[in-house]
Amino acid sequence: MNKSISCDIFCTVIDNFGDIGVCWRLARQLAHEHHLSVRLWVDDLSSFSRINPDIDQDQSLQHSNGVEIRRWLLSEDSLFAFVEPAQLVIEAYACELPKSYVTKMATQVCKPVWINMEYLSAEDWVAGCHCLPSPHPSFPLVKYFFFQGFTQETGGLLLERDLLARRDAFQKELHCQSVFWKTLGLPMRKPDEIRISMFCYENIFLPELFSTWAQSHTPVLCLVPEGRILPQVAVFFRRESIATGDVLQQGKLQVHVIPFVAQEKYDELLWACDINFVRGEDSFVRAQWAGKPFVWHIYPQKDNVHYKKLSAFMKLYCAELQGEATQALQCLWERWNGKSHRGEETQTISIHTWSVYFSFMEAFQQHAREWSMQLSGNNFVLNLLNFVRKIDKMQNLGCKSDLR
Repeated sequence: MNKSISCDIFCTVIDNFGDIGVCWRLARQLAHEHHLSVRLWVDDLSSFSRINPDIDQDQSLQHSNGVEIRRWLLSEDSLFAFVEPAQLVIEAYACELPKSYVTKMATQVCKPVWINMEYLSAEDWVAGCHCLPSPHPSFPLVKYFFFQGFTQETGGLLLERDLLARRDAFQKELHCQSVFWKTLGLPMRKPDEIRISMFCYENIFLPELFSTWAQSHTPVLCLVPEGRILPQVAVFFRRESIATGDVLQQGKLQVHVIPFVAQEKYDELLWACDINFVRGEDSFVRAQWAGKPFVWHIYPQKDNVHYKKLSAFMKLYCAELQGEATQALQCLWERWNGKSHRGEETQTISIHTWSVYFSFMEAFQQHAREWSMQLSGNNFVLNLLNFVRKIDKMQNLGCKSDLR
């Protein structure tokens, strides 16, 4: 595909950073690595600006990293009657496209390839739904479901061409790590210290975990970005409030409140830390590319539907781990997500729970590295573009299209 290929990505921001985080990575990769002309429609520029400081919240049309950024006013559907549809249309996470835009899609001689990029899940049913068509009830259009995933039967994960090489270079070069820590106002780690990044939703078990770290034998330096859990952190340290730059100490635990880093710098934070607590989807995937042990705080859903997704991923992720290490990981992950472990009524993160988990750090480190290499052979963007070519050839047979 070449620069003449146009692509529209539509994104509604539901979870602050997860939806736009994935869409922004996708947009940049399509533009930089495959030379598509990408237009990203976003309804919340405020959240977008947190992960991309170049974004001006007051500008409805702007450009960043080779991508055209457009404010998507959900209430002004009629405006899209004057917007020329792209050749490739990506509807992120089942957000509903403007009706007037869909109408215009139907009038095109060469019909756009319409993709519904779905949420990431390790559940078995995903493979059966991947690439399924969904004909429009009124127009001669077909939408195709395309799933990110962890197996070859899915679309894979977003992975930039040079990401793992940059990760390896960073983790081998102490100077790069030293420069990174200095940008956060931190020295290089002490020999007996572990560093943990903490990016999670509000969690009633956070005080228990902090208390456990405070009482542990190993010094823990925890990096907390400004965000949703700062009030909880303040309560734990008996402070009325805390802010970026604050350093808090209790026992063996030292917490540093750091700025909310831009998307590119977040990868370096994950690469530099020993353990990464992550949440949702985007940081969850990036933690896997970091090749470091991580703990996932899955997005809570009604009726505890998210527990099935959590269990499905742990089953895949732990398939190559030894039994005791698997039990230690599952125990910590389930308790962190508020799920009783193996039928237990009590939900606590005790010193014992953490100690057992920490005792397998060497095994978790090796496994995390091997897991990232295993996933790297299934690239979401490459799979997506191959699928787009196939669909374009099928639905626009006899029509001169640039997608092939």
